[in-house]
Amino acid sequence: MDYVKLGNTGLKVSQLCLGCMTYGSKKWREWVLEENESRPFFKQALDSGINFFDTANVYSLGVSEEITGRALRDFARRDEVVIATKLFNKMRDEPNGKGLSRKAIFTEIDASLKRLGTDYVDLYQIHRWDYDTPIEETLEALHDVVRAGKARYIGASSMFAWQFAKALYTSDLHGWTRFVSMQNQLNLVYREEEREMLPLCRDQKIGVIPWSPLARGFLAGKWKKGEDGTTRSRTDDYGRSMYTRDSDYDIADRLTEIAKSLGLPNMQVALAWVLQKPGITSPIIGASKPGHLEDALGALNVKLDADTVRKLEELYEPHPILDHD
Repeated sequence: MDYVKLGNTGLKVSQLCLGCMTYGSKKWREWVLEENESRPFFKQALDSGINFFDTANVYSLGVSEEITGRALRDFARRDEVVIATKLFNKMRDEPNGKGLSRKAIFTEIDASLKRLGTDYVDLYQIHRWDYDTPIEETLEALHDVVRAGKARYIGASSMFAWQFAKALYTSDLHGWTRFVSMQNQLNLVYREEEREMLPLCRDQKIGVIPWSPLARGFLAGKWKKGEDGTTRSRTDDYGRSMYTRDSDYDIADRLTEIAKSLGLPNMQVALAWVLQKPGITSPIIGASKPGHLEDALGALNVKLDADTVRKLEELYEPHPILDHD
């Protein structure tokens, strides 16, 4: 495992990040693994050299953070791992139970730290842009969280490039802690971030940690048009709403052809494509079966030539912007 700096910081993270949305409570999502099923994946990830783990308060409404915290305490020393979590989404049925207000941020960081069983998180991220709260209020509150020692760095997730540029400028203007990372969607069937967000991140030396590099399993070869597929593909209505175009299935078929010609699993080729994009730091991978992590690790050794990349990319059609609201 190689380790790379997260953006312009001195923090070194593994080239793959284990996404922990998969681990939590089936009461939240049918495809989620309960704690006893989840723990082997943390051990396997750590044994393979992965030191970067990403979760969020909303995943299983806090249970993912609890499971992540217990596993990392049992299998690693706190200073060995990089723990990232997020806030924004609804946690309670009350007026201040979501969002990025100063009140919400101070409430949610303490709740996340308690569930994770740690005094600080390495990376505290805003899950989405809050249209109801001035960005100045959000940024100053996040700055205070860092000054209080409850987070080492702050990051952002899916938003428009103009919003991210505004946030970076505002932080610089006031001397507040700056976002060091962007967690956005990037995969072979959703490449809209290549237009503005990725160039912005390269220019501003922002670490990019893409979510869903396999399009929620769509690119793993398990989703077939008109078929039920896996438990997650059957029950993930949100995912099905994202990847429905004929061209998406054409790309998946092209990926299968290329993967077979290379003698590799689909997911290794799809993940290798993401890893080779300029400016990518550490894609966030999900794992619900032992082979998922093995295949993901194998992608680190796959180098795609220019002709293969061209064949993978040439069928892409522009998509409506997703996840920015």
